[in-house]
Amino acid sequence: MLNDKLTVRVEKEDYLSSFEKTLKQYSKSANIPGFRKGMVPAGVIKRMHGPAIFKDEVVKTVEKELGRYMTEEKPEIFAQPLPLEIDAPRLDMNQPAEYTFQFEIGLKPNPAIDLGKIKATRYEIDVTDEMIQTEVDRLRNRFGKVVDKEESDTDEDILNLTFVESDAEGNPLEGAPTKEIPLTVKYFKDPATALGKKPGDKIVVQLGNAFDDKEQEFLVKDLNLDPHDPAELERYWALTVTKVGRLEKRDLGEDFYNEVYPGQGITTETALREKIASEIRLYWERQTRDFLHHELYHQLLDKTQFELPEAFLKRWLQVGGEKPKSAEEVEEEFPTFKSQLRWTLISDHLIRENHLDVTPEELREYMRQQVLGYFGQMNLGDGNMEWIDSYVDRMTKDEQQVESAYRRIVTEKMFNWAEGEVSLTPKTIGLEEFSEMQHAHSHEH
Repeated sequence: MLNDKLTVRVEKEDYLSSFEKTLKQYSKSANIPGFRKGMVPAGVIKRMHGPAIFKDEVVKTVEKELGRYMTEEKPEIFAQPLPLEIDAPRLDMNQPAEYTFQFEIGLKPNPAIDLGKIKATRYEIDVTDEMIQTEVDRLRNRFGKVVDKEESDTDEDILNLTFVESDAEGNPLEGAPTKEIPLTVKYFKDPATALGKKPGDKIVVQLGNAFDDKEQEFLVKDLNLDPHDPAELERYWALTVTKVGRLEKRDLGEDFYNEVYPGQGITTETALREKIASEIRLYWERQTRDFLHHELYHQLLDKTQFELPEAFLKRWLQVGGEKPKSAEEVEEEFPTFKSQLRWTLISDHLIRENHLDVTPEELREYMRQQVLGYFGQMNLGDGNMEWIDSYVDRMTKDEQQVESAYRRIVTEKMFNWAEGEVSLTPKTIGLEEFSEMQHAHSHEH
């Protein structure tokens, strides 16, 4: 039975002196027509405001006793006790007495978690020569340079385009803003559309017809269109070519290696490929570990069965927030709320029972890495380290940031610990197959 009642009993001696004191204070400050301020008789104050003041003082006393019990006894309950109005006593200031208040409470279950029931696969991505070559080519493009051309004649050429919304004939709409966007010829659904173009030439397109889904998504975002409105893809755009260029890839050599990986002593193509392979392997190790943790999360939820005090929780959702909710709103929200609550109970149980914790040093280092991540593209240098530490000091004073960082670190510790407790089968897998599994997993959950 996870629903229960909590009884708070107060004697008249617990609240009566406070009631009388508040009445006197009221009489000194009350502004009532026909009486000078501070000279209102206590009897008048008592008749006019006594019932409300009496109720407030009794309720304050009950709340104080309830708070003391919660602090001293620390009962394993959800949220805060909810008053049972049906059992509320009738308060009479003319007959002060012992009052009893009833509260409904929802008891927390103690989940029985059996990690031995969980079986999962630890995937390892097979890093192929093709993956390494793709990254080499990407780096050669990234560190290459664009050389101007008179006209586009290959699908690798780059067009600098001015986008402006137009009619079907390419006449710009009045007041339409312009946007400069570079596009590679091959990004057009039909590359012939953009071949043979020179600076000053114009192309009229509809995004939905001229580009595939991936490029549509990029352009919709860049043009500040509504991604949820299919009609946006039917607008006409006049694209004016302002420049045509050809990307010249960087040649392999020590200058290139040192620019890509400065100070790491890479002097040969073999060393470059080994470095790239290690980075690809490290990246996909993180991805496969995240995938494993997601799988453990869902299996822990599915295979750990326990009851919740659902009636209490629904009532708490309905009346316990800043704004009351309708029964329909509660029913709609409850499945997600229930799943989140079950996970909190499971993860807190594992963290508590296995003494997993986060030290202040770990918390600070995590926040420091966050800051370095925010400003990772800047050349911080040694002189900026003191500034970063000062920034972290401010972060540690923000309770919300501290709580968020703590939960991330301790949850990661919990999953890392759980990896050693469940039955794991290692398996090497190709990148394409793993990417499909990731996609299917995200859609399923």
